[in-house]
Amino acid sequence: MYHMKAIVIAGMGFFTDAYDLFCISTVSKLLGRLYYPTENMDYGTLKNSKPGTLPVSINNMVVGVALVGTLLGQLVFGYFGDKLGRKRVYGITLVLMAACAIASGLSFGSSARAVIGTLCFFRFWLGFGIGGDYPLSATIMSEYSNKKTRGAFIAAVFAMQGVGIIFAGLVSMIVSGLLLHYNHAPSFWDAIHSDPNHDPVASAQKPAADYMWRIVLMIGAFPALATFYWRMKMPETARYTALIEGNAKQAASDMEKVMDVEIQAEQEKLAKYKAANDYPLLSAEFARRHGMHLIGTATTWFLLDIAFYSQNLTQKDIFPAMKLTSAAKDVNALTEVFQISKAMFLVALLGTFPGYWVTVALIDKMGRYLIQLLGFFMMSVFMLVMGVMYENLKDHNHALFALFYALTFFFANFGPNSTTFVLPAELFPTRVRSTCHAISAASGKAGAIVAAYGVQSLTLKGDVKHIRMALIILSITNMLGFFFTFLVPETMGRSLEEISGEDANVGTGPGGGVPAGGLAMGAADVSRDDKMPVSSTEWQSSAHA
Repeated sequence: MYHMKAIVIAGMGFFTDAYDLFCISTVSKLLGRLYYPTENMDYGTLKNSKPGTLPVSINNMVVGVALVGTLLGQLVFGYFGDKLGRKRVYGITLVLMAACAIASGLSFGSSARAVIGTLCFFRFWLGFGIGGDYPLSATIMSEYSNKKTRGAFIAAVFAMQGVGIIFAGLVSMIVSGLLLHYNHAPSFWDAIHSDPNHDPVASAQKPAADYMWRIVLMIGAFPALATFYWRMKMPETARYTALIEGNAKQAASDMEKVMDVEIQAEQEKLAKYKAANDYPLLSAEFARRHGMHLIGTATTWFLLDIAFYSQNLTQKDIFPAMKLTSAAKDVNALTEVFQISKAMFLVALLGTFPGYWVTVALIDKMGRYLIQLLGFFMMSVFMLVMGVMYENLKDHNHALFALFYALTFFFANFGPNSTTFVLPAELFPTRVRSTCHAISAASGKAGAIVAAYGVQSLTLKGDVKHIRMALIILSITNMLGFFFTFLVPETMGRSLEEISGEDANVGTGPGGGVPAGGLAMGAADVSRDDKMPVSSTEWQSSAHA
């Protein structure tokens, strides 16, 4: 039960991350109807009006500002995870996420500019907290796990992202559906025709619609708050205690109580071990040993997130082409949110979610390398087909279009979206593991920012030519990711010290001649039940309570 509890506690952060980052896609068009109702009105030809379309710069800020915060949070928390300890800064991320999720829903102001500005401010800091969860959760989970099931455990934590995306659609659908039931209103088209000044305000459903988006954003705080206590009970990893703090006695004591065997605290050997691996990130030694690995993890995550976030953030613009949602002018504000949320929920449930858990099942059998290559290749193929055949699929083959779109999500998650998270947590030495994961993840968020500010600008107004161009560009980025994967080695079935070369630096092989406290066949690769060791009897008792 210990490992399941650890996965849920670490994974709940990713549930919250995904919910908070992607629920904005369900309500961004609602923000356009509420705060910029006449922005895309064509008073000369009313049928060309595009209700709910935010100005490009405003849309990019609303959707993208959290990603900028995430990038910076990854770098800051990743660095402090190595300097201060994984546990010490782990709880701060949850507090920041919960507080800023609530504050986002309470965004205030006497004008549209003030409300959107306040929302963007709090979503930036929300993203900052989300960013910290990436390197800390991945590093903690990799250092707790044994080599046989390490990939599945780390991937299972990340798979909670899929659950968060599903709930972002489900919660938005439920809240909008309830408010819609009690707040009937004409469609945008009927509203502008019934008003002498062609004012669409009757279809905006104020104030219910204004409550709706605020409720959805604030609900994101509750999963984080629910697991805060248990996250604070998680111990420091034995690897960090031994290798960074240099406390072999404490690491050995923790391991003894868990494994019911006597382990000698070999402080002298530990000192030699630390000295042999005491090279910083910015050094020729690190560049020689791990430079190409870091380039590989950073570039593949960057290229993946251009495609992955483009898919998620632009769904609302592509759903009408698949006939999963009605034309914006034919519905009122809350109906549009309900339809977008329902479509997002179905695509996530049938396409996104299964991919994560297929990865969990197969990652320690197929390996990370093969799954990543397969995923990038299949994503590239499906996006190229959708781009080349876009008009035909849009006009004549809606079901096939939806199938191809769902398959790109499946192979993103049974593919690089999962493996780019796992690999940086395994490849690098303990001393810089959190920082290197943070650099790789921040590179990914740089790709997400390209998606939010670049690719989304092409799809925002639903123009056929630009959507085709976007899909073909994404196909090319996925193929580039396929080739950059060759810079990354396979890590399956080896201890973290074997993979990073820390054992070799002191002339030891896996399993022998190393100090107690989590090295080689130590803290993470031998345990009484060969499942998952712990480094604190307090945590053990809490986990089995």
